[in-house]
Amino acid sequence: MSAVAEIQNEREYAELLAEVLPHVIHTEEENARCTAALEKLLAKRNRTPEEYRLTELLTLLIEDFEAKHYSLQPATPLDILRHLMESNGLRQVDLIGVFGTASIASEVLSGKRALAKSHIEKLSQRFNVSSELFFDGRAQAKVASQNKISVLKCSGVA
Repeated sequence: MSAVAEIQNEREYAELLAEVLPHVIHTEEENARCTAALEKLLAKRNRTPEEYRLTELLTLLIEDFEAKHYSLQPATPLDILRHLMESNGLRQVDLIGVFGTASIASEVLSGKRALAKSHIEKLSQRFNVSSELFFDGRAQAKVASQNKISVLKCSGVA
């Protein structure tokens, strides 16, 4: 059978659709119902092409619902730093060597000051992690977007 199972029996597929009634999922109850139907199909050893197609449809519907309702926001550099501190049993005073002074450590940890490149280098060495963890992807995306707009304006496109 090919990677995409072609529907061979339209009547069987129509009966499966009538039984499961798949549609865009809006509630937890609908998600649970579709998940149960998907699990039932996945438990079958020899699925028909029609069952494969329904499995594919249910998977897409469930993934769409869960991406909208269960996705996590990306962690900020400060969130990551706080997590690393907590995981290692560290307090603000333990990072004065990274930040230079207690007041800078306080400002960074309270969100009043951004991490400097020197801080990022020292933190990545201290925690033995990639320095990329401490670069804010959202801020970088905003800068990249602004740079793209500037390039478009300079080229006369925007």
